[in-house]
Amino acid sequence: MIEIKNIQKTFQGKTVLSDISATFEPGRTNMIIGASGTGKSVLLKTIVGLFEPDAGAVLYDGRNFHTSNRREQKIIRSEIGMLFQGSALFDSLTVADNVRFPLNVHSDMSESEKDDRVNFCLKRVGLEQAAHKMPSEISGGMQKRVGIARAIVMNSQYLFCDEPNSGLDPQTAWMIDQLIHEITQEYNLTTVIVSHDMNSVMEIGEYIMFMYKGLKIWEGNKDTILDAEPKELRDFLFSNKLVRTFKGMQ
Repeated sequence: MIEIKNIQKTFQGKTVLSDISATFEPGRTNMIIGASGTGKSVLLKTIVGLFEPDAGAVLYDGRNFHTSNRREQKIIRSEIGMLFQGSALFDSLTVADNVRFPLNVHSDMSESEKDDRVNFCLKRVGLEQAAHKMPSEISGGMQKRVGIARAIVMNSQYLFCDEPNSGLDPQTAWMIDQLIHEITQEYNLTTVIVSHDMNSVMEIGEYIMFMYKGLKIWEGNKDTILDAEPKELRDFLFSNKLVRTFKGMQ
């Protein structure tokens, strides 16, 4: 579980995050949504420790990340898996070596243990046959699956996904959503997804936080979001063709 409590963040005198609190529980897909420039990415970077909050706390299963010493922070970071917006694979490494990279840096496994773990993770995302290919030789959707395999290779407890469906066609995006959802439940991960993709929200949004101008305006889930009251959220939702169509079918 990840708890964020009263997070504040200011850049050059401008408040970007104001008193943000939320609880992201394990075993469900937690989503942070909102239009561009609302503070979603800043919040994500603050949660994972790339930014220091001006006030507030980020707790990983009760451990305060920003007040921990370097050793404790390193332990927490080793429990975090990241799926980046552009997959962020190393072009010069094979698929298998991309997945293996965190093990080389952070683990004390033997080479054979690393091989077994890499093979297991690639099989879990359906890419065992692509192990020896280069990133340039596989599709964008396959690259995202490699990114997921790399994110879980360290037996991560926390999974962060930054716009995981960016640049993907609808069918491939749906497959990535389902894979993230399955892995979250299968391994009881605390998964946090930053997204503006309403297809994803309506498919897998088990907890949803809506942000507007650095504030948390609403929280709920995919079953309650269409009836949400805040005008800012309704404007955001019904500017989206998918949501207009879905609402019309009810």
